[in-house]
Amino acid sequence: MIFNTPERIAALTPQNPFDRMPDGRPMVPDDLLERMKLVTNDEAWGTMESRHGYKYQFTGNWLNMHPDRILVGRVVTAQFVPVRPDFHGVVAGIGESEGRSGGQNTWVIDSLGPNDVLVVDIFGKIRDGTVIGDNLSTAIASRTKAGIVINGAVRDYVRIRELENFNVFHRGVDPTPIRDVTLAGVNIPIRIDDVTIMPGDVALGTPEGLSFIPPHLAQEVVEESENTRQRDVFGKLRLHEGTYTSGEIDRPNWAEHIEADYTAWLASR
Repeated sequence: MIFNTPERIAALTPQNPFDRMPDGRPMVPDDLLERMKLVTNDEAWGTMESRHGYKYQFTGNWLNMHPDRILVGRVVTAQFVPVRPDFHGVVAGIGESEGRSGGQNTWVIDSLGPNDVLVVDIFGKIRDGTVIGDNLSTAIASRTKAGIVINGAVRDYVRIRELENFNVFHRGVDPTPIRDVTLAGVNIPIRIDDVTIMPGDVALGTPEGLSFIPPHLAQEVVEESENTRQRDVFGKLRLHEGTYTSGEIDRPNWAEHIEADYTAWLASR
């Protein structure tokens, strides 16, 4: 079975606190995804690593098609492997029995919905590793209004850049079509660089790189980020007023009287 089952996806993500999508992925609420767009990778990593021991949820050094656009959404994973004739025949047979048409890279695209982010591991392949061109990008953009992450390549770069409400993180650009690969699984655990990515994770793509946030940590990541931003506003305000010194504000923990002042200021807002 190339497409993982809802039951197996649920078993892989037992800490999910939210409802589930029809395919079994955790359904992180849309409003939380919207709030996630203001979170930095540093804040997300800090919460995941320092509080919960998730050390390897960030990957950098990507080509970012639109550095001014923040990419956030629920992850759909897909893994391709180098072609092996016997396995490729098995996968093609499964696709035919399920009524799937087109190239294997189109199968998962046809299943995407709003706020989905397709994360594709095609083992860094550039030549003949172009998962999308302008037509498939248009399909993804219209379905998700989000984007795609490809540990591989794209083609038709100039045309893809014209799409609105869409961003692409990728490793390279090449004019060749995708070939000599086989779709090994959809919505399975995959690895890109040092990160293990699960179906239903929250993808956070910024100019710095990509974070993949487990659903059960998504709300905490957002709330910790919002708390940090509020504290920054308060700290800069009091520094501007001359109420406190930089040494009093620029430290991990404030003194009790500053904490009390912050609490009162927060309540007044």
